[in-house]
Amino acid sequence: MKILAEHLPSICAELSDLCVGLAVKDIAGLPPRDMLLILDAEERDPEGPAVYRMRLSAARRTPRVHLQHGRTRRHKGPIGPFFQQLQEELIGAGVKSIRAVRNDRIMMIEFKDAACGEPRALLLELFGAHANMYLLGPEDRLLAHLIPPPQPKDGSAPRLAMGEVWQAPEGSAPKGQAPTLEESFPEPQSPPSHASAPLSWRIEALLDPLAEAHHGEDERKRLIARCERKLARAKHRIKGLVEREEASHTLDRVRQDGELLKACMGQFKRGMTKVTLQDWFTEGTPDRTLTLDPKRDPLENVKKYFARYKKLQRSAANLEGEMEQAQERLTDLEELLVRAQDHDEPAELDTEAVQRGLLDARQEADQRKRAKPKARLPYRTFEAADGTEIRVGRSARDNDDLTFRHARGNDLWLHTADVPGSHVILRAGRSKDFSDMAILDACMLAVHFSPQTNAGRASVHLVHQKQVHKPKGAKPGLVTLSGGKRRVVRMDNGRVKDLLRTQGA
Repeated sequence: MKILAEHLPSICAELSDLCVGLAVKDIAGLPPRDMLLILDAEERDPEGPAVYRMRLSAARRTPRVHLQHGRTRRHKGPIGPFFQQLQEELIGAGVKSIRAVRNDRIMMIEFKDAACGEPRALLLELFGAHANMYLLGPEDRLLAHLIPPPQPKDGSAPRLAMGEVWQAPEGSAPKGQAPTLEESFPEPQSPPSHASAPLSWRIEALLDPLAEAHHGEDERKRLIARCERKLARAKHRIKGLVEREEASHTLDRVRQDGELLKACMGQFKRGMTKVTLQDWFTEGTPDRTLTLDPKRDPLENVKKYFARYKKLQRSAANLEGEMEQAQERLTDLEELLVRAQDHDEPAELDTEAVQRGLLDARQEADQRKRAKPKARLPYRTFEAADGTEIRVGRSARDNDDLTFRHARGNDLWLHTADVPGSHVILRAGRSKDFSDMAILDACMLAVHFSPQTNAGRASVHLVHQKQVHKPKGAKPGLVTLSGGKRRVVRMDNGRVKDLLRTQGA
């Protein structure tokens, strides 16, 4: 059972009627893939609930969105960077709209009056195993994601990248007449007394128990995997103790070999790998061959044998107690693994095992140490032969950002004449003068990042950035100029290759 694209408009309409205009009071992260958007509803209806709790879930098997009526499990510990960022950006903001997107299993919640002063939107894709949540900024640019989007196996550019404009995936048209939400989610027999959102209650009553069951299964699998890893280590520990016990049987022989070497130090010297001596400790004094370290002198080789003897002696003294503890731990872990197979509350059993010292506490990443992803720049950076910085726009929309947000008035603006292409900015230094070498390099990049990349020569517009203007309502990348000049450039492929090698310099 799942929410279909045909169901989303009705559930979004229900949520919109109740939640639009309310302020975000809190955001409760429920890792790994759920959250509650808690909205302040006290002023709207004094006799109704003080808050509305909107459940947004990107769970693999039960992705859903609805108003939460019943109780839900509480999360203990860090909630992760995505939910932390939502708390920082959205608490205090007002819900502006709630709507379905593109007649697909995608819904968007738009916010106003966010703390940053910019538009924010929360996007939920209900695509089963590929379900995800995104925080969008101005012009629907991706600011954060709950789950990193998958990388294409063919090496092509991913559908989503940080700082890029969110693009909906290619969907397929609905096949036939889909059942309505009411048909897919039968009305439960015992609705709560305050069920102000009947469609939400249908979804919650059917999917919440499934989600909790799946959560329990995942917890059980995780606990079993932790037990099996610890059990493997315990068995390896016992194997090592058995090997130590076998080695302890040679204790007296190692001491005797040391005595033999000590008494016959004059019969060998540095550089030898072995020496054959008469074994006085064995009846009949047979020959015994002992290995030597060729890098050590005779005295050092003797000390090495006695050092090994003392190590074996210390090991044998503690061996019995260590073996007993290891066997006891192995037995406890085997019993824990059996209990984990069908325990009703695997999370509680996990906590009990940690308290008993059978399992290690789960390691939670310190979010303060997590490096924040670098903001995407709308341009590539290159270096002219004289060291001047050259910026080249990545796309039509990026061209506007580069020209009007990442350039100064005295910078030189370049663009191929009469054909589309990237905006190019040659950064002005303190002197505000440009060398002919730097201008030529910038011209070549303007031609290279245009349809004339293979032309032998091309014409390029040159003008100061303050003479570039954006007509109202013009499409991305389209500008007008109030001055400047043209320059015809003869392309030099070798010089272009040298410039491209400086990218990011």
